[in-house]
Amino acid sequence: MEDSLETAMHETEPFPASTGGKMRPLSLPNLLTYGRILAVPAIVLLFQVWGNTGRWLSLLLFIAASVTDWLDGYLARAWQQQSGLGRMLDPIADKLLVATVLLLLVSDNTIGGWSLLAAIIILCREILVSGLREFLAEVRVRVPVSQLAKWKTTLQMVALGFLICGPAGDRIFPYISYIGLLLLWVSALLTVYTGYDYFRASLNHLMTEES
Repeated sequence: MEDSLETAMHETEPFPASTGGKMRPLSLPNLLTYGRILAVPAIVLLFQVWGNTGRWLSLLLFIAASVTDWLDGYLARAWQQQSGLGRMLDPIADKLLVATVLLLLVSDNTIGGWSLLAAIIILCREILVSGLREFLAEVRVRVPVSQLAKWKTTLQMVALGFLICGPAGDRIFPYISYIGLLLLWVSALLTVYTGYDYFRASLNHLMTEES
């Protein structure tokens, strides 16, 4: 695969040294990241309290939070406001959002039966990748995200959006939940592939360090 993480690993560079510039915790990119974190309890509240109306409101908030996932990184690069704080909080915000929505959907049986396996795969992959990133950060190696991993994330968000609609969406279009479950399985399979590719690249680097 042309964009595989193993290829990317050979092109990694150490994390750039600090330039001594002032930290900007209230820059717009960081504010968007804070907003994504704050959206998590709001989604839980709307989903649990307001029934089908809450599902639609949760969906709108989830879409807005998902858009900020792209927007904060884009603005940080365009305005040269990238920071260690942003690099730390951005993946945390993403994982909080995905994990919380998955647990909500399992709790009301929107995701049930064999589809629980897909949710478990996604959660386990997020934990694995977090551990690998922590290791690579310690050895000051940065691994670019592959294009396939970006597609996986997009597909995963779309799947969760369909499933948040759930029964409320099925009243308008009877197959929304089924489409969401199908997309969840596809994203879970992509999760396995990209997670393995990431693990293999990290293992290669670890073996190189020890040799």
